[in-house]
Amino acid sequence: LALSMIAGRQQTSLAYLEQLFLKLRRAGLVESARGRLGGYRLSRPASAITVAEIMAAVEEDIRMTRCGGEAAKPCMPGQRCLTHGLWDALGEQIAAFLESVTLQEVIDGIPPAKQTVRASRQPSAPPFGPRPMRPPIGSPSE
Repeated sequence: LALSMIAGRQQTSLAYLEQLFLKLRRAGLVESARGRLGGYRLSRPASAITVAEIMAAVEEDIRMTRCGGEAAKPCMPGQRCLTHGLWDALGEQIAAFLESVTLQEVIDGIPPAKQTVRASRQPSAPPFGPRPMRPPIGSPSE
């Protein structure tokens, strides 16, 4: 497939696509062919390439924390932010999801099971236990 064709269809810069495809080629995800009918083709079937591989090849970061989980570079001076664990866990979930989705699935349309969070994974109670009941405003307290 010629990059100029992709650039036209996606309304993006040819120079930008050339940079991306150079990275994809270096990662072994695409092969280039020269000549009049040249262009790029996948080096493996689309069903064998994950979205996570593509993102890693083009150096797209999916971390949710500024520090990237590095102990030497904490979120705030001298300590991790209060919600660091939350964002770290979210980043792990996103990474696992992207590792489970293949390029072929993106082409075909991601199956509904991968698009939604299953109801069985929803917590049955609030994360910090049930909230105590407050008496209605204006009612006498005991």
